[in-house]
Amino acid sequence: MHRLTSVSFLLGASVMLSMTACNKNGGGAFSKKKDKSTATGWNYNDPKMGGFSVAKNKDQQTGPGLVFVQGGTFAMGATEQDVMADWNNIPRRITVSSFYIDESEVANVHYREYLHWLRRMYNESFPNVYRQALPDTLVWRSELAYNEPLVEYYFRHPAYNDYPVVGVNWKQAVDYCKWRSNRVNEKLLIEKGLLSKTDMNNQADDNTFDTKSYTAGLYEGIPGKMTKQTKEQFRNSDGSPRTAQFEDGVMLPNYRLPTEAEWEYAALGYIGQNPGPSKKEGKRGEELIMNKQVYSWGTNNSGLRDIRRGAWQGQFLANFKRGSGDNMGMAGGLNDRASIPGPITAYFPNTFGIYNMSGNVSEWVLDVYRPLNPIDGDDFNYFRGNKFQTTYMNGENEPEKDSLGHLKMRDVTDEESANRLNYQKGDVINYLDGDTLSQVEYGYGVTSLINDKSHVVKGGSWNDRAYWLSPGTRRYMQEDMATNTVGFRCAMDRVGSPEGNKFKTGNLFKKQRQKR
Repeated sequence: MHRLTSVSFLLGASVMLSMTACNKNGGGAFSKKKDKSTATGWNYNDPKMGGFSVAKNKDQQTGPGLVFVQGGTFAMGATEQDVMADWNNIPRRITVSSFYIDESEVANVHYREYLHWLRRMYNESFPNVYRQALPDTLVWRSELAYNEPLVEYYFRHPAYNDYPVVGVNWKQAVDYCKWRSNRVNEKLLIEKGLLSKTDMNNQADDNTFDTKSYTAGLYEGIPGKMTKQTKEQFRNSDGSPRTAQFEDGVMLPNYRLPTEAEWEYAALGYIGQNPGPSKKEGKRGEELIMNKQVYSWGTNNSGLRDIRRGAWQGQFLANFKRGSGDNMGMAGGLNDRASIPGPITAYFPNTFGIYNMSGNVSEWVLDVYRPLNPIDGDDFNYFRGNKFQTTYMNGENEPEKDSLGHLKMRDVTDEESANRLNYQKGDVINYLDGDTLSQVEYGYGVTSLINDKSHVVKGGSWNDRAYWLSPGTRRYMQEDMATNTVGFRCAMDRVGSPEGNKFKTGNLFKKQRQKR
């Protein structure tokens, strides 16, 4: 009896060890050693067993120019007295998923790179594409100011290469984000050998790389030099080569404008108020915020000047207008050392390492503006501006691309949405504010300057007083308007662990041993 019990225990232990090996990543779908499905037992990445391809590397790499922002809960809204009496930023607690955001604002040189690409690809057949993307340099003009040098030189002269681009409207900023997504993904495919560098010389008009067109099979391109491992990974079960899909983990999610909630959360940088996460499990930070802060650089510097001892003590932490007629202080003691926007990595970064979330230029965000965020609205990833789309299918039920090479999309209809549980309309911009349920109507140009083309602008600028430097403040402009005080930065979705690469998702406890 004792012998049988010992054998049973050994067998049980071996089963437990094998289960632990198969699920050492917290209940994974396959064993890394055997590359095999724990649901069916069939091999992955094996042409002899169906050829179902599964990416081995699940971590998302950080895109160019981005920093990781670990999500969490925070009180979105005003952090100081509402001196403007707008009542458009009443605080409420929400949660924001982890995401990526640009370390700094988009600079003149970045935007000129975009224009160069547009002219190279479309100027012969579609010159208007380039002209429509040009920033409005006339935003520097004023009736009672001599700003003509800025009209001529601010965007073009190399002295201003690293200064934030201004004169860009919301629609132009959205188009820039789409272009940046395609260029980054194209480079990643070239590095993998799935596309060749020479392919760029053959692109023009509708034969330009677009991520969605590529994944839909509408852009083939010229393949580059692939390693043996890459050739094996990117082939169909019949041995023919295939294009990369997002399931392969090669390409990144799209660059886009940040939502208002994301922008405000990233600006506050509350991660600096607790011990912080550690790659050693059990040593993570606690939910602790010592004080509610006013500006983006944290409570260690609660005012507008640096309070640390040393050369920077007393210096301004942001680029803003101190008072009427005072944009930079006196000669020999310039207070913020800039009369107009300054370089994108100047001034004090916050605890996420992000520059100029307070001051320099205000920034476009994705949201459509409404005076009040609904108290009973979503408290997870809050965003107003959804107008759902899907892929356009032609008469043969196949996707198409437009004359610029982009995959054609169409708006989701109300009929398609009527029987859904989570939404009943394709256009929900006015949900609970502007629709029949809210009994609110915005008579644009008659009783209001607000409509569905009004978008939120966040952060103070070089020409704003300190009040607007608080991340909770908000203003708005029409999507086709631009000024010399508004620029933008891009964001990107985070996929995978909310704590970042190499971290696990969820609290994974050791499995308890079964009793005999």
